[in-house]
Amino acid sequence: MEDDIKFMKKALIEAKKAYKREEVPVGAVLVLNGQIIARGYNQTEGRSDPTQHAEIICLQKASKKLKNWRLLQATLYSTLEPCSMCAGALLQARVARLVWGAPDKRCGANGSFVNLFSLKHPFHQIVITSGVLEQECSEIMIHFFKQRREENHGKCF
Repeated sequence: MEDDIKFMKKALIEAKKAYKREEVPVGAVLVLNGQIIARGYNQTEGRSDPTQHAEIICLQKASKKLKNWRLLQATLYSTLEPCSMCAGALLQARVARLVWGAPDKRCGANGSFVNLFSLKHPFHQIVITSGVLEQECSEIMIHFFKQRREENHGKCF
């Protein structure tokens, strides 16, 4: 659990980068053998690309660095429960473990909205730990959307 907190704090640093760029503040880090090998934060607005979620960016960077799309022994830390797109990508990449912070009742794919991880995948199951630094991970999201509503007279986007 100590390592989970340490790496989730690193993911929160990434989320703050997204926040500063007016992106939904989600951050992620991918860890292999106790070392961070990839970092990412949401960049959907800046890149005008709906697939540029923190988790996807981490998977892309890690695969490129390792020259292998199979991330069999890796753990991905995300400040937010992954969406369906990211859940599918994590399964395809064969990530060993997922650790996430705040639940996402609108889009979460680990039980908050749907649970793609409960499906019997034909060749891979991911070990999941949820709620790590949940309060801190939730607060950055709450503050971001509150600020957006205030700036946009009640509308987030």
